[in-house]
Amino acid sequence: MGISIWQLLILLAVVILIFGTKKLKNIGGDLGGAIKGFKSAVKEGDAGDDKGAKQNKVAQGSTEDSAGDATRDAAGAESVKKEDKV
Repeated sequence: MGISIWQLLILLAVVILIFGTKKLKNIGGDLGGAIKGFKSAVKEGDAGDDKGAKQNKVAQGSTEDSAGDATRDAAGAESVKKEDKV
């Protein structure tokens, strides 16, 4: 008791009468563009995740280096203050 081909054709005819072919063509084009945009965003997201992981590792390494420099600078500043007091 499924939907027969005749029922689908009647439904298609009613939809065409209600919306018109021009509007259906525009809806189809918009839907196709949305699907294409979604696929490209997913591909960029996958590629971006790989690049992002590499950039995070590089950024963490540079952050650790600059933190070490800051610690050394602070220690050097304290030793200069102690020398001034003497």
